[in-house]
Amino acid sequence: MSNILIQERDVVIPGEALAEGMDFLPGDNTYRDDNKIYSKILGLVNVSGRVLRITPLSGPYVPKIGDKIIGKITDITMSGWRVDTGTAYSAFLNVKDATTRFVKKEEDLSQILAIGDYIVVIIVNVTSQNLIDLTMKEPGLHKITGGRVIHINTQKVPRVIGKQGSMISLIKQKTGCDVTVGQNGLIWVKGQSDNEYRAEQAIKLIEEKAHLEGVTDRVSKFLEENQ
Repeated sequence: MSNILIQERDVVIPGEALAEGMDFLPGDNTYRDDNKIYSKILGLVNVSGRVLRITPLSGPYVPKIGDKIIGKITDITMSGWRVDTGTAYSAFLNVKDATTRFVKKEEDLSQILAIGDYIVVIIVNVTSQNLIDLTMKEPGLHKITGGRVIHINTQKVPRVIGKQGSMISLIKQKTGCDVTVGQNGLIWVKGQSDNEYRAEQAIKLIEEKAHLEGVTDRVSKFLEENQ
């Protein structure tokens, strides 16, 4: 006989039993031992049909090809820019991937992107030596001007975005701000200064309460009460 021992969105610890019997299948961050499925990590339970998954509550961002992230220019070389992505990986943006216009060899690259600038980019390659290649030559990618950049726990990014973008749409609607979420936990918010602050506080509320139910209602109420 198979039994599930936990409930959707329960917080579990490493080694905690999630289900017994063969009717359930181990998914991300779980494992089977004999007749039971256990959690590998500290995280949040997700039950999808017969599959049990655990979403980590903490941990570093692991870069993946296709991820949209926000980075900060830290150095300028002859051929491009070194970018801090908030990870242990070294990232590089080549001149040819930064702009569609022709760049002369002797041109001052700091006039395009300067040290300290934040940029919205996409990861196009991750090597076995922990090197990341970036591009800005796709729609929605650009240098950030104005607004504020917020740092959150990377594991909370999916909650900030919400199902089919529902949570981030709520924040945009209630504050009138533009909001860009990087998979590496950096978020850019731009609008009127008081609305930027409201959006930031809403994002921090999501980060803090991500493991609880009813987060959308909490955020909506917060934004309405602080208009």
